[in-house]
Amino acid sequence: MDAVRLIVMSRRALSGSEDGSRIMTEAWQAYALAQAIGSRLAVSGPPELRGEALGLTELAGRGCGVLNTPSIDVADLRAAQLTELGDARKSLLDLGTLLAELGMALVAVASAAGDEGTYWQCMEAIDAADESRDRVREMLRRLAAKDGEIREQYRTAG
Repeated sequence: MDAVRLIVMSRRALSGSEDGSRIMTEAWQAYALAQAIGSRLAVSGPPELRGEALGLTELAGRGCGVLNTPSIDVADLRAAQLTELGDARKSLLDLGTLLAELGMALVAVASAAGDEGTYWQCMEAIDAADESRDRVREMLRRLAAKDGEIREQYRTAG
């Protein structure tokens, strides 16, 4: 399944999550998906994105690591369903939106946390979401810069 479809599925699942434990599970799923997308971009994406994509992979892995690993059947693991990236720009735009929504959902969980452990898990996960989103924004900036260079080459060649 392509990245955009999986991101849309993650966004829907996150928005439909009503309790803190379900949001935490969806957060873990979103980080695993971001990690898979980062890995794909690092290996087969545009060369100018590879360094930032590796950084995204690390940060998303940190997001997974700070959260308790949920009991998810492999068939339900969205990251495992990733077969293609599709359009890198669209995938990154949608991933950035997912990470922003994830951060907001985790703020709500942290605010309602009844124990210190959950609160600090959320704080670390929020930090990972923000830093991951920064990497996504940088990759989008690099794609825009590359497109600008290509347009300039066509303009001067014509």
